[in-house]
Amino acid sequence: MSLTPTLAGNSNQPEPIARRTNEEDKVTGRFWEGRFGRQALLSEKSILAAMAYVDLNPVRAKIASNIATSRYTSAKMRNQQLLKNSERENQPLMPLVGVHSFNLPGILEAYYIELVDFTGR
Repeated sequence: MSLTPTLAGNSNQPEPIARRTNEEDKVTGRFWEGRFGRQALLSEKSILAAMAYVDLNPVRAKIASNIATSRYTSAKMRNQQLLKNSERENQPLMPLVGVHSFNLPGILEAYYIELVDFTGR
């Protein structure tokens, strides 16, 4: 979501959104201040943990009941591919696009799906 003013040059357009969100969260100050952080992903384990965290966001937010019903996640896509082609169960987790410094050894596609699904229950 972007809070940049865009409608008819109205520079105050995003202000009500920020005020309402601050009120709901019982905080004051800048909208993004202290709410979001970043974490360096320096190992295969940290990458897998981040992947699982992102794949489980719809389940935690109660937008989906499980990873099979979540939308726009790699876990759902991986699960659908496994259902179409059972031979993928024994294939290693596919590499991450744009990440050349890490491989994801030792984990199979099916195991990742099982791990994320179990964690989300």
